[in-house]
Amino acid sequence: MGPHPAVAAIRLAVRRVLHDVLTAHTTQHPEGGTTPHPLVLVACSGGSDSMALASALAFESRKLDLRAGGITVDHGLQAGSGQRAHEVAERMTALGLDPVEAVAVTVGRDGGPEAAARDARYAALDAAAERHGATAVLLGHTRDDQAETVLLGLARGSGIRSLSGMAAVSGAAGRYRRPFLELDRQTVRKACIAQELAVWDDPHNSDPAYTRSRLRHEGLPALEKALGKGVVEALARTAQLSRDDADALDSWAADVELAVRDEAGRLECAKLFGLPPAVRRRVLRRAMIAEGAPAGSLFARHIEEVDRLITGWRGQGAINLPGRVEARRQGGRLVIRQG
Repeated sequence: MGPHPAVAAIRLAVRRVLHDVLTAHTTQHPEGGTTPHPLVLVACSGGSDSMALASALAFESRKLDLRAGGITVDHGLQAGSGQRAHEVAERMTALGLDPVEAVAVTVGRDGGPEAAARDARYAALDAAAERHGATAVLLGHTRDDQAETVLLGLARGSGIRSLSGMAAVSGAAGRYRRPFLELDRQTVRKACIAQELAVWDDPHNSDPAYTRSRLRHEGLPALEKALGKGVVEALARTAQLSRDDADALDSWAADVELAVRDEAGRLECAKLFGLPPAVRRRVLRRAMIAEGAPAGSLFARHIEEVDRLITGWRGQGAINLPGRVEARRQGGRLVIRQG
């Protein structure tokens, strides 16, 4: 008798990702190189999504030419978080993962508690991947998480890139992989129950003080009540369609960027004006980031203000941007630099 259908589904999703990782590794190291057996880590909080992912990684890695380990991050935001991180690490070790590490981080305040925790978590995962020489880090985001991300992007009004949600592959050199983006949260929970995996439900996930929690427990159920079932699937499809469009526009912007600069490399306002708005704003955003504006702090309102230096020029002064960067129009050129 085969495994439970939910268990089979998560294992298949992980197997596909691991084959992609191995293929990419073989292409980069055709003769084995210095790391003949690539290491794949799972980021595990102890919740059902990441425990199911850790279990599937442990199972599938035994049949492939790779090593599998796990990282759990202690954000230090709740009493007893250090002990829980230790317990999660023990569970991953019991699954057969090695190396396994629990990493404590300090969460700042920039961008609000959710954004600050996310930034601290990814910084810790990046550092762990470098420390252990990992080829990839698996994340347990599901189709439900994707739907929530799309709605949050829509609420911010940040444009099509926000609506594209989370990518299946992201990070430097494609480090982060999300095998479960096409699986719903219920399937992943069923897989944990079928395997009798001990899981920990983070109380923050049901705390109405957090935006994503309110969306999960109030917003999405209200949408499904009003529009019927299938909202999550539709939002996930929207994410993929938006990502395809955003990728195409980003590529277009990269291709035309040199053509709108003069011999000295300065952006020419007349040439920028002739571009489609979606492409022009991407060129502007790329230029801001290149001069030191943090990508995560650039919002639609920043781009729109700078865009008006091109499309609504009335002699206005410099625009102050994140990262102490400023943009001003001088002699028909758009000058972006750190102030």
